[in-house]
Amino acid sequence: MKKNILIILGHSDKSSFCASIFDIYIEKLSKSNKVRKISLAEIKFDPILHKGYKEAQELEPDLKKVQENILWAEYIIFIYPVWWMNMPAIFKGFCDRVFLPGFAFKYVHGVPIGLLKGKIAEIIITTGGPKIFYKLFSGRIAIKVLKNNILKFCGIKTKKVKIYSNILKGDKKKRLEKIKNNI
Repeated sequence: MKKNILIILGHSDKSSFCASIFDIYIEKLSKSNKVRKISLAEIKFDPILHKGYKEAQELEPDLKKVQENILWAEYIIFIYPVWWMNMPAIFKGFCDRVFLPGFAFKYVHGVPIGLLKGKIAEIIITTGGPKIFYKLFSGRIAIKVLKNNILKFCGIKTKKVKIYSNILKGDKKKRLEKIKNNI
């Protein structure tokens, strides 16, 4: 049975290693599923939540479409690089603007309730350095922020986390072929 899969590229560069992974996932998963894609390099939005949550900020048409795609999706794949041991600012701004109260969560008697229950996520990150360095020294912040502080809070369960490290070393084609064979 075909799944509704949404793949989100949280990188601002269309020619990045993350973008190559994004393209591989789209190609491979489209063969047996309904796949939609979002690349932050291709959508237009202000990543700053100017008044925080005290005042609603109108969503740009691209962000309205993102929310529609999130509601449509059963399975959401997030692909992004680790910069300074965390997600890129553009991706964090995207999350701030998309996963809003009333859409992704609400408070009932002061208790947060996730409104996106039943959805499953997969997180794929890339790092320039070795995986052990990332795991030992960062505490996996870039994953924890998305997995626990955003997705879980909104009711989305993360099923898989993949870390592709040392992306600047070795043969890019061989690395991408290995990724393609392990989807």
